[in-house]
Amino acid sequence: MTQPGTMTAMSKEMQACVDACMSCHVVCEETMSSCMQMGGQPQMQIMRALMDCAETTRMCADMMMRRSPMSAEMCAMCAKACDMCAEACMSMPDDQQMMRCAEACRRCAESCRAMSAATM
Repeated sequence: MTQPGTMTAMSKEMQACVDACMSCHVVCEETMSSCMQMGGQPQMQIMRALMDCAETTRMCADMMMRRSPMSAEMCAMCAKACDMCAEACMSMPDDQQMMRCAEACRRCAESCRAMSAATM
């Protein structure tokens, strides 16, 4: 029995999703730094996707950790942001950092889609 006001342990799936979100957040931040060094107009579109994804993944992880009642909806939005970011990164297939970011985004999107369908 738990005490009133205490939280139950996070499920294995939720913890995996939080981890995927935080990992994706870090990779997006690193990729933004790399992208800024490249400069140029094409990178601006990628930068927007990276910024959206970085912020969304951080917020999604935060909401799951505090057991927000809006976590499922946030996970759905996060999956969409990650999909968009992965697609933007794929526009530069010869760049290792972009490919690393696309992969992190895909993993996070998959995990967030599963969580958005789960009862939290």
